[in-house]
Amino acid sequence: MEAQEKNNYEFILVDDPAPYVRRITMNRPEKRNALNNGLRKEIFNALYIADEDESVRVTIIRGAGKCFSAGYDLSVDNRIDRPWFTSGGDGNWARHVVKGWFEIWDLAKPVIAQVHGFCLAGGSELTASCDLAYVSDDAQIGYPPIRSMAAPDMQYYPWMVGMRNAMEIMLTGNSMTGREAVEMGYANRCFPKEELEARTLEMAGRVAKIPTDLNQLNKRTVHRAMEIMGIRTAIRAGTEIHALGWYQPSSMEYMSTLRKDLNKAFTERDGKFGDYRSGIKKENKAK
Repeated sequence: MEAQEKNNYEFILVDDPAPYVRRITMNRPEKRNALNNGLRKEIFNALYIADEDESVRVTIIRGAGKCFSAGYDLSVDNRIDRPWFTSGGDGNWARHVVKGWFEIWDLAKPVIAQVHGFCLAGGSELTASCDLAYVSDDAQIGYPPIRSMAAPDMQYYPWMVGMRNAMEIMLTGNSMTGREAVEMGYANRCFPKEELEARTLEMAGRVAKIPTDLNQLNKRTVHRAMEIMGIRTAIRAGTEIHALGWYQPSSMEYMSTLRKDLNKAFTERDGKFGDYRSGIKKENKAK
């Protein structure tokens, strides 16, 4: 992947808001920062550059506009122009994205997710792959596609929130608030929305006080322990369960609706639960 100049991106903004701190802003607010291949490619490009830049010790990823990310962009053909090659066959997409998320784990330098608003599906996978996660009290974090399509591409829930919480989320598609995400172990800390940026920078500054040659070992200490317990093997094995979902009658019926009208399909999926997009519409009517 070729390096790009800091200000020569289409889908992200890159800046250095504090000494030793690099910040990547997903900049598709009109699409709720939906993760198309172009956006994913630029995120990884910027992360690789930061990992080799001696002036950077920690990177923050955040979203422009009203939310962090509403998930993968389902309005485009994500089989085209992927950031890296992945072998074909059933489970190809899940294997593809999981490979990328583990790339973040394997970077030498810590990566922080700064999350506000919707953090759904692929957006929640991106957050889960970061080393630290700081969230706002308005965050809605969840995986609504399990209600209609398939199990997650990256099945991180049992590892981060425990068996009982993971089971409830997987059997309902319910979201976590920012505070619930902290209580369950998905995120580190929750802040009022207006304080999120400053408090995240404060925490990034603390991380940046430690030299990279030491922090890369500190980061790997935690990851090696998780890997001995089986996290990498389990998440990779989950890609096959994800693939099975697409062959279920309910999923195939839903996908036929999704291809005709994306917004209608989402509304029908979540309307019976009264959350996600349908929850926003109810709030707007109440106002």
